[in-house]
Amino acid sequence: MKVLFVTSEARPFAATGGLGDVAGSLPQAIRSRLVGCRVVMPLYEDIPQDLKDTMRFVTSLSVPVSWRRQYCGIFEAKYNGVTYYLLDNQYYFKRQGLYGHYDDAERFAFLSRAAIEIIPYIDFKPDVIHSNDWQTALLPVYYKLFYQDRPGFEDIKTLFTIHNIQYQGQYGMEILEDVFGLPQYARSIVEFDGDVNEVKGAIQMADWVSTVSPTYAQELLDPWFSHGLDPVLRENQGKMSGILNGIDTQLYNPEKDDRIYAAYSTEDLSGKAENKKCLQERMGLPVKPDVPVMGMVTRLVSHKGLDLVKYILDELLSTEDIQMVVLGSGDWVYENFFQEMQAKYPDKLAVVIGFIPELSHKIYAGSDLFLMPSKSEPCGLSQMIALRYGSIPIVRETGGLKDSIFDSGDGKGNGFTFKSYNAHDMLAAIRRAIAGYYSSKEGWATLVDRAMKCDNSWGKSANEYIRLYKSLCGK
Repeated sequence: MKVLFVTSEARPFAATGGLGDVAGSLPQAIRSRLVGCRVVMPLYEDIPQDLKDTMRFVTSLSVPVSWRRQYCGIFEAKYNGVTYYLLDNQYYFKRQGLYGHYDDAERFAFLSRAAIEIIPYIDFKPDVIHSNDWQTALLPVYYKLFYQDRPGFEDIKTLFTIHNIQYQGQYGMEILEDVFGLPQYARSIVEFDGDVNEVKGAIQMADWVSTVSPTYAQELLDPWFSHGLDPVLRENQGKMSGILNGIDTQLYNPEKDDRIYAAYSTEDLSGKAENKKCLQERMGLPVKPDVPVMGMVTRLVSHKGLDLVKYILDELLSTEDIQMVVLGSGDWVYENFFQEMQAKYPDKLAVVIGFIPELSHKIYAGSDLFLMPSKSEPCGLSQMIALRYGSIPIVRETGGLKDSIFDSGDGKGNGFTFKSYNAHDMLAAIRRAIAGYYSSKEGWATLVDRAMKCDNSWGKSANEYIRLYKSLCGK
């Protein structure tokens, strides 16, 4: 079994978010299970020079991009046992930043086409090509239209994963032929609401469509979550499933993490108390070991549930004996709100605007509770990281949050949950968590132990993907 994993980003080379985490971890987990898995991504200018220095030039070819043919250099790198093919075209990729350029449609059409074109040059004919999100959504379309009957390319299955359906690769129909090189007879494949929609094309043409959690796969059939594509998804739901992402349990390991103040484990939690004390000191909060600290590491945008927090935070901080630490950046209205609230409650709320990776680790390790009240969350990684560090998640039951966090009211769960997207439902869940913290030290220690022992490693996800790959190939 051979899998070619095609992505616009992957750690450690270049990443901006969750897709980069997945593409950096999942292929390693798949390969460790004796399934061949190699990764294709762009050779960006932003890739650190020390990683570029490890790359080996393989060969070059020309790739059709509509009526043009563009140079493509293939560079090979190995990282943690996985082979990466980084595709070079300085016109497309020698720029600052991965996304947000005027010609992103053409840049990633090139990537989608080149990932197929390189197959005869890399001595690795895949059984499955696994593409991800809008940047590589044209790959299943190109394969079905131009390659599936060509010698050397036959009998390949395509899997397309939706990490976040909010971003669909929508462009004016005028680029159909001139940029994407798609004939008019293929117009219906990618057309949606009068525009080209790359994700719609991938859903139509891929052999299978996956999402990053089982609940998200079901939610996408609902207009509330689908950003307009629910009719297409319902039409194709017979070839659709969800597999929950995992986290890198070596990177997020309280026993070995050099970014936190003190190491700890389920056998010895004394280091967690030290992390809490040092976090309170760093953030300028009174050092109170018996007062729960609730952390948030998030983008400050509405779909992360910040409007709920904004609605009840004054009530929470004025009535409950709790401290709160917030790290994030985003919309000015939320940044300004948290700074105003910090000024009002300096002994209860500490806010850092921005994203500081080492501080995020310290918040996971030093907090007792972790709040994620998302309006939508395809998978979410922060709640899994919080579990790993024994910070009990408080989440809304949506997407991957629902699939990974279960209410502890039954004595078996690993967190606190609420269903409705309602500020006072969230506040009730927070108050239940605070009550649980104060009511019994032994009971809370049991909950922390249960949380830290949850298995959210990539191993489980990799096994599910492997079963899916084999099913697609009839193996």
